[in-house]
Amino acid sequence: MSCTRFFASMMLLLLLSASAGAQIIDHTCLNIDKIPSRYLERARQGLRIAYGHTSHGSQLVSGMEAMRKADPQRFAFTSGKKQAQKDSLSLWDRIPTGDLGNPDRTTWARLTDELLSDASCDRNVIMWSWCGQAGTASEADIDTYLSLMNNLEEKYPKVKFVYMTGHLDGTGENGNLCKRNQQIRDFCRKNRKLLFDFADIESYDPDGKVNFAKLNARDDCSYRSDKGRGNWAEEWIARHPNHNYALPDRAAHTHPLNGAMKGRAFWWMAAVLAGWQPGR
Repeated sequence: MSCTRFFASMMLLLLLSASAGAQIIDHTCLNIDKIPSRYLERARQGLRIAYGHTSHGSQLVSGMEAMRKADPQRFAFTSGKKQAQKDSLSLWDRIPTGDLGNPDRTTWARLTDELLSDASCDRNVIMWSWCGQAGTASEADIDTYLSLMNNLEEKYPKVKFVYMTGHLDGTGENGNLCKRNQQIRDFCRKNRKLLFDFADIESYDPDGKVNFAKLNARDDCSYRSDKGRGNWAEEWIARHPNHNYALPDRAAHTHPLNGAMKGRAFWWMAAVLAGWQPGR
């Protein structure tokens, strides 16, 4: 590691440990033009992320890849275990393997512990996403998830852990998924955690005026209303033909716009991790 990157990493550790209060990354965290360039630079130089996920979790990486293609300097990242390029965020994509419910609901925690306990590991941020298992989880299952995450945080205080909600499944505001996601949100707010609110981001189009989760929205951005079926992503693109979103060619299980939004939310989160305090 170069001296410059080492210094940036040490500064970032101080920022990570000093963060206070819950940090919720949701549909209000998409305006990347608000992010001061110095915080994106700090993120690129200091963040070293391990992200365990399967297909649904890849949506945000697809969005990140499209942003990197559109602006290779501001949104540079290097995926996998290869040496990160200069001024490029390091993302171990799909490392560790699996997700929060695959192959079961606890293996991810063991794999995280094994990764971080290795003396050669340099990761300072851990992210895990769900596939569809949040929607079938019981309250006790989510308590297990939250407890395991919290235990890892206590064991590795120099590492920042990112909590996540599960993707929409069409069951609406009275469905089990909504209850389990709210359980995660309540825990994160009460205990001052960092939450990437996967479900909230795909509950709104970029205008942020309609909560499509209340209209039984699914992960593919489809919903139902008194006017019949619709797809908020397709409708928003049609209304904004000259939009400035960098769209990936595809995003697993969903419309590319959803992936683009999650990619933007990721970089907002990265800037927050690097010390940015939006609104201040």
